[in-house]
Amino acid sequence: MMNIQPLQRRSDLDWLRVLAVLTIFIFHTTRFFSLGDWHVKNPDTYLSVEIWAFFITRWAMPLFFLLSGASLFYTLEKRRGAFSFIKDKTLRLFVPVVVAVFSHSLLQVYLERLSHHQFSGSLIEFVPHYFHGLYLGVGSTGNFAFHGMHLWYLLILFIYGLMFYPFFYWLVNRGENILGISGRLMAKPGLMYILLPLPLLLMKITINEAVLSVGNGGWGFLYYIWFLMAGFMIISSKPLQETIQRQRRSSLILGIIFSGIFLILKFGSVNESGLPAQKLVFFVFSSISAWAWILTITGFGMRYLDSNHPFLKYSNEAVIAFYILHQPVILCIGYFVIQWPVPDAAKWIMISLTSFAGTMLLYEYIVRRFDIFRFLFGMKLKSTRISDNK
Repeated sequence: MMNIQPLQRRSDLDWLRVLAVLTIFIFHTTRFFSLGDWHVKNPDTYLSVEIWAFFITRWAMPLFFLLSGASLFYTLEKRRGAFSFIKDKTLRLFVPVVVAVFSHSLLQVYLERLSHHQFSGSLIEFVPHYFHGLYLGVGSTGNFAFHGMHLWYLLILFIYGLMFYPFFYWLVNRGENILGISGRLMAKPGLMYILLPLPLLLMKITINEAVLSVGNGGWGFLYYIWFLMAGFMIISSKPLQETIQRQRRSSLILGIIFSGIFLILKFGSVNESGLPAQKLVFFVFSSISAWAWILTITGFGMRYLDSNHPFLKYSNEAVIAFYILHQPVILCIGYFVIQWPVPDAAKWIMISLTSFAGTMLLYEYIVRRFDIFRFLFGMKLKSTRISDNK
């Protein structure tokens, strides 16, 4: 028999989801000052910020997909059927992407073109240019952001949800033994640090690099499949969750050690752009580090965040709208702030505080209160929430 957690709302998962979005928010406020190119850049950039940014990309989006895999498990445990599943994912994930493509994605591309001196003129004048070519990332010559800019995560999650629904459904209804055996195996001392990174390494070795390199958030899109599946598997196994919680301090130590190693490899004289063997070594340390931090965060979350609070209910409802809104707000404010003749630390503080306040004000007084905006941002309608609570 598969040893699974009882079907109930997990406060620790909700807290981790909220904290993950806040981490991405902070990450995006620092992108003005990192070495790598972005939509809008500060005149001065810093290696220290680039190291921070690279460290965050190792585990942040993988954690998002792992939490999404856990949510998929609970969704399928409700056994509402394929139509209900597709409807829910379409409303919560796909609709916000479509809305973004024709609204705030246009605004973000416009600000990038202004910042990079690739266009001069008003937003209205830019609208016809927005439909010239596909926007494939910073540096792309096309403008049409079909993926919704930072909402690529929602689009990929929507696609993977539909693609793997039959497999996940089968696991819940017929593959309990597979989930149970996998969970118990990984729960054995030390094995999760080997078996969880292993599929990433196998993909690296067997799949053409040109295919694997297509992605965003620091990883190729194909790698996120494993993080999604791993979240599904972890949340189905009580023994594995107990091991993750029990070994949280060991995971933290491993995360610190392997992060130090791969950051030295990345920013030292030897990095992943060298010989194939060097690339593989770098990837091994990077993958183990990513999983160590994911296991650290989830382990401490299971131990200390399994408590409900009125603030959590509000935050959990706001989290998807906050994620959708935060980047265009950051870019709009940052575009002007980086031009101020003040210290860069003051710029970052101003961008962070005003962007957070602006995002929350938009959510609280526009999105949250009107059903039309709730629908466009993938939230439950107020009437639906009332009927659910009866």
